[in-house]
Amino acid sequence: MAKIASKDLGTQPIGKLLIKQAVPASIGILVMSLNILVDTIFVGQWIGSTAIAAINVVLPVSFFIAALGMSIGVGGSSIISRALGANNATKALQTFGNQITLTLLFTVLLIIPGLLFVNDIIPVFGGKGAIFEPAKIYYTIVLYGIPFLALCMMGNTVIRAEGKPKFAMYAMMIPSVGNLILDYVFINMMDLGMAGAAWASTASYLLCFLFILWYFLSKNSELKLNKCQFHLKLPIVKEIGSLGFVTLSRQAVVSITYLFMNNILYDLGGETSVTAYAIVGRMLMFALFPVFGITQGFLPIAGYNYGANQYDRVKQAIATALKYAAALATLVFIMLMIFPEEITRLFTTDAEVIKETPSAMRWVFAATPIIAIQLIGAAYFQAVGKAIPALLLTLTRQGFFFIPLIFILPKFYGELGVWMSFPISDVLSTIVTALFLNREVKLKLSKTTA
Repeated sequence: MAKIASKDLGTQPIGKLLIKQAVPASIGILVMSLNILVDTIFVGQWIGSTAIAAINVVLPVSFFIAALGMSIGVGGSSIISRALGANNATKALQTFGNQITLTLLFTVLLIIPGLLFVNDIIPVFGGKGAIFEPAKIYYTIVLYGIPFLALCMMGNTVIRAEGKPKFAMYAMMIPSVGNLILDYVFINMMDLGMAGAAWASTASYLLCFLFILWYFLSKNSELKLNKCQFHLKLPIVKEIGSLGFVTLSRQAVVSITYLFMNNILYDLGGETSVTAYAIVGRMLMFALFPVFGITQGFLPIAGYNYGANQYDRVKQAIATALKYAAALATLVFIMLMIFPEEITRLFTTDAEVIKETPSAMRWVFAATPIIAIQLIGAAYFQAVGKAIPALLLTLTRQGFFFIPLIFILPKFYGELGVWMSFPISDVLSTIVTALFLNREVKLKLSKTTA
C-alpha cells in the first residue's frame, strides 16, 4: 500500500492529484494558522496587547532555529521525491537518516547560545520598554521545545514526500489543537500569564514530535531506517544543504525582517505600531493558508515527475497550481479589504491599535492576487533540485526589495512608507519570478518526455 502511494504522484491526473495533496496540506496549515491566530487572541484578551508584541519579538528567533528543521526537511524531501520517482530507495533512506542527524545536531547547538545571551537577543529584535520582560519569559520557555518543533517540521515534509498528505495534515493539527486547549488551561484557568502561553506552545511541540515518531515507526511509512543510515554522507549532506539553504535563507530573511520592522515601527509609533504589525503578521500566516496549501501540494508532484522525466506532467502541475492558487489568493484579498477593522477587534480592545491596524492590513495585502506566481515559481525550482534559482527567487521579495524599501520609503512617508513597502515588493518580485519560470518552461520542460 505504502509503495503505491508514492507512485501515484506520477500516474494520477494532475488536477485530482493536486487537490488530493493540497486539501490536507491546506487543512493542516489552516489549523496551525488558527492556532497562531487564536493563541494571539487569547494572549491579547487575557494578558494584554503588550503580550502580543512580546510574542512577535520572540517569533523570529525561535522560528529561525526551528526553520533549520524545515530547511533540512524541504531540502531532503526534494531528494527523496526525486529518488522515489527514479526508483532509488537506497538514496531516499540514506537522505532521511541524514536529515534526522543534521536536525538534532544544528538545533541543539543553536539553543545553547540562544539561552546564554537572552538578555542581549531580545532587545535587538525590538523587545524594548514594557515589551522586554514578557518577551523574555516567553522566549526562555519556548526555546526548550524548539528541537521538537524542528524535528516536526523536518518530518512533516518527508511524510508529504512519501505521498501521505493526510498524515502530514494530522501532524500539523495535533499540536495546534493541543496548544489551544493548553492555552485555556494554563492562561485562563491557572492564570500563568506569559509563562502559561509559553508552556502551552512547548508541550504542543512535544505532542507533534510523538505523533511523527509513531508514524515513521508504524507500517504507514515506507522509509524504514537502520543505524548506518544516520551516519552523515558528504554528498547527501551537500545536496540537502544546497537545497535546504533556500528555505533557511528565506527564514533568516524573515527573522531579519522582523528585527528591522519591530525596531523601525517602535521608533515611528511605539508599542502600538509593533502590536499592529504583530496582528497583521498573524493574518499573513492565517489568511493565505489555502495558497500555502497549494504550494505544499505542488512540491512532491513536481519533484517526483521531474525525477521520472515526465516534463509534460510538471508543466501541467505548474499551470494547475498557479490557477488554483491565484483564485484562492483573490478571494483572500477581497475578504481582507472589506473586513480589516472587524478582524482587528478580535485581537484587542486597545483603541489606538484598532485605529492603526486596518489601514496597515489593507496595504500589506494589496498585491495578494498575484503572489501565487512568487510562491509556485520558487517552489518549482526547489522541488526539482535547482538550488541557485530557488535561492535567488526566495530572497527576491524580502531580501532584494522589501528590506531596502522599509529603510527608504519611511524617510518620505513616515510609518505609511513601511506599509507601502509590502505591495511594491510583491509586484517587483512577482515580475522577476515570472521571467525565471517562463524561461525554465521554454528551455527545460519543453523537452520530449521519457
